[in-house]
Amino acid sequence: MRFGLFIPQGWRQSLTGIPPQDHWKVMHSLAKHADDGDAFESIWVYDHFHAVPEPNGEATHEAWSLINAYAASTTRVRLGQMCTCMAYRNPAYLAKVAATADIISGGRVEMGIGAGWYEQEWRAYGYGFPRAGERIAMLEEGVQIFKQLWTNGTATLDGVHYKVDGAQLSPLPLQVDGPPLWIAGGGEKKTLRIAAEHAAYTNFDGSPEGFAHKSAILRGHCDDIGRSFDEITRSANFNVVIGSTQAEVDDRIAWIEEHYSLTVPDKAPGVAEEFRKGPLVGTPEQIVEKLRELETLGMTYAITYFAEAAYDRSGIELFEREVVPAFR
Repeated sequence: MRFGLFIPQGWRQSLTGIPPQDHWKVMHSLAKHADDGDAFESIWVYDHFHAVPEPNGEATHEAWSLINAYAASTTRVRLGQMCTCMAYRNPAYLAKVAATADIISGGRVEMGIGAGWYEQEWRAYGYGFPRAGERIAMLEEGVQIFKQLWTNGTATLDGVHYKVDGAQLSPLPLQVDGPPLWIAGGGEKKTLRIAAEHAAYTNFDGSPEGFAHKSAILRGHCDDIGRSFDEITRSANFNVVIGSTQAEVDDRIAWIEEHYSLTVPDKAPGVAEEFRKGPLVGTPEQIVEKLRELETLGMTYAITYFAEAAYDRSGIELFEREVVPAFR
């Protein structure tokens, strides 16, 4: 089992109350904590422009700016986005951004990519909001451009959504054929088909039932195209609420509700309940048991999110001490 850690960037109300001039200090300190240790293989950011669960003006730092900052200020951890929205940047330009980050980092970039879903920010930024089939088609064309540029240094594609004619990329990424592709999303007919064709990693539903179902669909697509299903590492994202006792777990859930009530009071109870129902909620022993169950289903890379990370590291540290070693 491998583990990644989301670094708070504000998107999920995760920097509320911290002055903007202190945001980078908080974010970098957590990234350095992960980099200096050995529990987490990777650190992650979200690619969004407006906060959730509603666009309320709370901080939301831009993903690729952060990736390059972490590329320059860490030395060990790999650097991912969960996940970049293909349509937010021209894919030829994005391939170059990722290549530059890969060079700055010494070859540590992971390329999380998806079709996008947050309609409000799409429209607010002037991207419209194409139907799902179009967004997924844009994802597929963009991945083709990535692979051409990262492998050959040039790309030409006369697509429906993207047209490039001799686009050049120099220098190439340090990683041969470019950063590994994480195709995020669980759309069964198209997204998982794209993943079967192109992904080194997938990222979808982390519940045991959902994970098993999506894995079966992915396997079917792999069989259809003649690719080995075992070539693809299957991951999932998890909200982690951990405590030494059930009382500590309950206290953390109460803190989450109180924290969200500062900015989105109408939604705070629902958010807290969503956290409470997550697979990785409980004592270290309970979380290890759930991860063991998921591991038997083929989930071998857990990307973890701790709601309190910017304010309190004790949950992360407990996870590092008592959960991660169980999978070494």
